[in-house]
Amino acid sequence: MEFDFATPVERRHPSGGDWPSQKWHRYGEDVLPLWVADMDFASPPAVIEALRARVEHGVFGYGLVPDSLRETLCAWSAEHYGWAIEPGWQLWLPGVVPALHMASLALTEPGDGVLTVTPIYPPFLRVAERTGRRPQQAALQAPAAPGGPWRLDLAALEAAITPETRLLLWCHPHNPTGRVWTREELAGLMDLVERHDLYLVSDELHCDLLLDEGARHVPLAAEFSELASRILTLWAPSKTFNLAGLTTACAVIPDAGLRQRFARGIKGLIPDGNVLGLVAAEAAHAHGEPWRQALLAVLRGHRRTLVERVAGWPGVAMSPPESTYLAWLDLREARALEGAPQRLLLERAGVALSDGADFGWPGFARLNFGTTATQLEEALTRLDGVLR
Repeated sequence: MEFDFATPVERRHPSGGDWPSQKWHRYGEDVLPLWVADMDFASPPAVIEALRARVEHGVFGYGLVPDSLRETLCAWSAEHYGWAIEPGWQLWLPGVVPALHMASLALTEPGDGVLTVTPIYPPFLRVAERTGRRPQQAALQAPAAPGGPWRLDLAALEAAITPETRLLLWCHPHNPTGRVWTREELAGLMDLVERHDLYLVSDELHCDLLLDEGARHVPLAAEFSELASRILTLWAPSKTFNLAGLTTACAVIPDAGLRQRFARGIKGLIPDGNVLGLVAAEAAHAHGEPWRQALLAVLRGHRRTLVERVAGWPGVAMSPPESTYLAWLDLREARALEGAPQRLLLERAGVALSDGADFGWPGFARLNFGTTATQLEEALTRLDGVLR
């Protein structure tokens, strides 16, 4: 089946209605937005058809998570990750960001430490403060040479752990660097989790967008099943199938005690499932694999394009992302952008990137290449005019 990833979809002024988009309406009319992590591609046809059928029913009452969705996710996990999960391990939630906050409330007490590793997806950095806990951070090890890999600094992570630390918020694969963590790095991480008696929330949202041919995701809770009583895994179709606005995610918790504690802790704090989001999630995981494979081919091509262009920008470095459609640019040595690279690129090039300061690392910016080749080329040409 052929899928169209080439024709730009009008998102700023769609015909037939006014549907404001965070990505396309935050900045001015002349700005090309390559910032927030949603793609400019239409979602899989199978998802659109399933949603159309549900909308035509005409009644949107309080829904239940269907058994068919639970079984579909079990099948997806077994096929793609080699992890045999059970329907009863799944708690469906209205998004991963609420789940991060709910985990802090359910698994820690006021004053406990909530630790994360920077740079990191910005909501991670606000969880502790918003839930009355103590924010704690450790830094990744930046590439030793331009284009090299980001690495987990286990010594820095352990140094950040205090007797108050109770929860580690983890991202696997990593947003924003695009790293796919090695078995050795993860083993060191889990050794720290066990020795310091921590819970770990593993945000695995980008796990179905590994860009290297033949790469296969292994969930943290599958790799270290002996520590399942400490691990809460978060999945969602939002990134893989471009369904972010339908706010549907799943916490997979094999350990009954941890699952019950989490479920009790979030009771009454979140709404029931989004009926359309649940329909979309099932259709995506049941019928979206051909579309996903076609998407991966497009993203690999865009990554090659981006690597070539960045090589021509003096003072700019990028480690080629191993996953997802996000690139993490080191702009600290770009002379034209001293002090405020994201703002200056917005003003001088008319291209909106995500500010690295929001991820805990000023001087960097995150670029979203999940867009059409036409739109990506226009944005890169604009950036050439400032960075070359």
